[in-house]
Amino acid sequence: MRRGISWAIYLLCGSLGLVALAYPFLAPTTAVGTGIGQRQDATLFAAALVGLALAALFIEVQGNTIDAKTMAILGVLIAVTNILRFVEIAVPIPGGFSPIFGPIIIAGYVFGARFGFLMGSMTLLLSGLVTGGVGPWLPFQMFTAGWIGMSAGWLGQLLGRSDKATERHVLALSLFGLAWGFGYGLVINLFFWPYAMGPSGSSWELGMPVLGAVRAYGAFYAATSLLWDAIRALGNMAMVAILGRPMIRALDRFRRRFAFEVSGDA
Repeated sequence: MRRGISWAIYLLCGSLGLVALAYPFLAPTTAVGTGIGQRQDATLFAAALVGLALAALFIEVQGNTIDAKTMAILGVLIAVTNILRFVEIAVPIPGGFSPIFGPIIIAGYVFGARFGFLMGSMTLLLSGLVTGGVGPWLPFQMFTAGWIGMSAGWLGQLLGRSDKATERHVLALSLFGLAWGFGYGLVINLFFWPYAMGPSGSSWELGMPVLGAVRAYGAFYAATSLLWDAIRALGNMAMVAILGRPMIRALDRFRRRFAFEVSGDA
């Protein structure tokens, strides 16, 4: 029963993210024209996401799916990943590469989809709070990072998680990081694209047909974000390829020691 309620909460989180990203396309013209800085719905989405994530944690702790030790692991991983965010700020890295996505991907692979979603979303929440990066974009970053961690857990189940981290697993995770390097930008750009003035033929207009919107968004993305995201994608791939095997082995030892059950998590 608790497992079903927990998965329903995660499903609601994911659905809420889709609604949040689709909202500009459903909003009246006057709402779209107010600009990204006026998106008052972003606060509501952020509050709802945090509340649902805490509710999921409460249900799983009550059902013994996640115990106190596993909660401690989650907290430590989020803290360590945020230290990497400080390093990113102190030593600017070209393009859109950020070292936080590698740990999110690997933790999701090792601990499963639900753990990965919580780590991704909470990492972006905490990093936004401690670095002052709080704005209407934050909930959309949280949703997308959560999806990265969750889908990494699904990939782990598909491959068959292994503490040995074979070359096949590391290669798959590296390509996964490459794909999400572009995917993160593709999703996040949907947040502000309706408000942005792009090159000719790339702007969004109310009432555009679906294929026309896809073409316009493709032109907008290629002109404004493709190179930026390519650097993030290559950075993700390199980070996972280099650190994937030792990190998987280390995290798997923690997982087995703390008896974290992942067989039905993804």
